[in-house]
Amino acid sequence: MALFKSSKTKNQRRQKAPSAFIPWRFGVICGCIFLALAALIGRAAYIQVLEPGRLIQEGDLRSLRVKAMPSARGIISDRNGEQLAVSVPVQAVWADPVQIYKNGGMQQVERWHALADVLGLDRQELLARLKKYQKRRFVYLARQVSPAMADYVSKLKLPGIGLKDESRRFYPSGEVSAHLIGVTGIDGHGLEGVERTYDGWLTGEPGRRTVRKDRYGRVVENISLQKREPGKPLELSIDQRIQAVAYRTMKEAIVNLPATSASLVLADVNTGEILAMVNAPSFNPNNRNDRQSYKMRNRVITDSFEPGSTVKPFGVLEAMESGIVDESTLIKIPGRRLRVGSNYVSDVSRIEKEATVGRILQKSSNIGMTKLSLAMPIEDLIEMYQRVGFDEPSGINLVGEAVGLFPNRRRWSDIERATFAYGYGLSVTPIQLVHVYATLGAKGLKRPLSILKTEKVVPGKQVIDPKLVEEVLTMIESVTDKAGGGGGWRARVPGYRVGVKTGTAKKAIAGGYGDDYIAYTAGVAPISKPRLAMVVMVNEPKGDQYYGGAVAAPIFAEVMQSALQILNVPPDADTIDKMNIVNK
Repeated sequence: MALFKSSKTKNQRRQKAPSAFIPWRFGVICGCIFLALAALIGRAAYIQVLEPGRLIQEGDLRSLRVKAMPSARGIISDRNGEQLAVSVPVQAVWADPVQIYKNGGMQQVERWHALADVLGLDRQELLARLKKYQKRRFVYLARQVSPAMADYVSKLKLPGIGLKDESRRFYPSGEVSAHLIGVTGIDGHGLEGVERTYDGWLTGEPGRRTVRKDRYGRVVENISLQKREPGKPLELSIDQRIQAVAYRTMKEAIVNLPATSASLVLADVNTGEILAMVNAPSFNPNNRNDRQSYKMRNRVITDSFEPGSTVKPFGVLEAMESGIVDESTLIKIPGRRLRVGSNYVSDVSRIEKEATVGRILQKSSNIGMTKLSLAMPIEDLIEMYQRVGFDEPSGINLVGEAVGLFPNRRRWSDIERATFAYGYGLSVTPIQLVHVYATLGAKGLKRPLSILKTEKVVPGKQVIDPKLVEEVLTMIESVTDKAGGGGGWRARVPGYRVGVKTGTAKKAIAGGYGDDYIAYTAGVAPISKPRLAMVVMVNEPKGDQYYGGAVAAPIFAEVMQSALQILNVPPDADTIDKMNIVNK
C-alpha cells in the first residue's frame, strides 16, 4: 500500500514539472531564419532583376574567347601593275608565364635556350623576362617571324608558348622607291610616305570569331563570326622602269661627284602625274636596322632651297606679258658688273653689250634680269610667281610636304627686287619647282600634281598666254645649245629638242650664306610638244665642279633620255646631227 502511494506522488510531480518550450527563444530563431531567407531572396532578386549583366559578364569572362583574324593590307603597285608593297603572312611568338610556371615548364632549360636562339634573343634575358612577368597571362616574345621559324617554335612544344597570325609588309623594289612608298610599323600602320598618307585606304577591317569554351579549352558554342575585309589596292602614277633608271643614275652621281645627296622628280605635263620621285642616298625598307632619319627623309617634298636661275623664264614671261619687252627687244648690258644701290650684281658668263631676253636666258645673265625687274612693278613679278605656283603646295598631298618660303614685304629695296628676279629671297621644294615647270610645259595650263594614277585628266587653269609660253620655251631650248654658249648644253638629249634652265645657289645659313652649294637643272622635253618636266637637285657637290650645268645637267640628260624612250615619245629633232654633236 505504501509502495502504490509513493508511485502516484512521483507521477504527480512529473506532470507539474515546467515545460522545455520557451516562446521568446522560438521567436528569435524564427526571426533569424526569416531575415536570412529574406536576405537571400532580396539578393537573388537584386542579381536577377536589377543587376543581371554582372553575372553574365563574369561568366563570359571565364568562357567566351574572341579570336582576331587579321586582314591583309592593300597592295601598292605602279601604273603598270608592278607590285611595290605587298603583305606576306607571318606569325608572332607569345608566352603565357602563368601557364609556364604552373606546369613547371622552366625545368627543361635546353629547350628554352633553343627558343631563344631561333628568335635571336639572349638566353638569360629571355628567362629573366619570363620570370619578371610570371604573373601575366600574355607577353610577346617576337613579332613577325618567318613561317620556318614559327614551325620550329611549334615543334619545341614548350608549355605556355603560342603563335599568333600576323602579316608583314614587304617591298620588292627595295631602296629604289623607299622614300616614296614609305614604311609601316610593327602594328601594320603606315609611318612614312604613301603608306602613311593612304593608311586608311590600305588598312582593311580584321575579322573576329567569338566562341564559348569549357574549362578544358574545348569549343562548345560558336557565338558569332565577323568576316575580315582586306585593304584596298592602291595604284600609283609612278613608272617603276623610269624610277629604277633614275635611282641608279642618282646613286652613281653622288659617288662620282661626290655630293652629300641628290633628288629627282619627273612629271607628265599633260596629266600632272608623277612618273618618278627619287632620292639618294636611300635606305632598305625591308631592313629595320637601316632606318636612320637622315636617310628616310624624302627631300623632294621636304627640303626647300632658293631656286636661283630656274625662276628667270618666269621673270621674262612677266616682262613680255606686261609689254616691257618682246623677243626682239635689245637690253643694254653694262659689262659684267652692275651697281644697284650700295651693292653689285655680277654675271658669271660674258654677254654682249646689247642682248635680247632670249640671249639673257641662254647666258643666264643676272644683270639682264635685274634691269627687267627694275623696269616693272615688283607686284607684277610677285603675281606671276604666285600664278604659276611658287607659293602653294603641288597637289600630291603626301604627308610631310613643305611649301617653302615666299616673301611678304611692304617695301622692297632695289637690290631685293634684283635678287628676287634671279631666284634669291624665296625658297621652294623640288616638287614645287617641277609643278611650275609642268605648267610651263603645258603651255601655261596649271593643274595639280598627282602621285596616283589618274583615270581622267584633271582640268587645269590657264594662267599664262600660250603664245608667250611657246616663245619662252624656244628661249630655254637655246640653253642646251653648246655652240651658242648655253650653260646647260650637257642636258641635251640626242634626237629630242630639250629646254632647260640650270641654277646654282649658295646654301643659306644663320646670318647669311655658307660655302656649300646646291646645283639644279629644271626643264621640259620635247619642246615641239612637251610631255615631261623634270627637276634635278644636287646637294653640296664637292670639288671644283659645282655649277648646275656641270653637275645636275648630265643627270637630267641621262634620265630624260631613258624616260622618253621608255614612254615611246617620238623624236622631234635630227637624231643623227645630235649624235654627232655628242660624239665630238
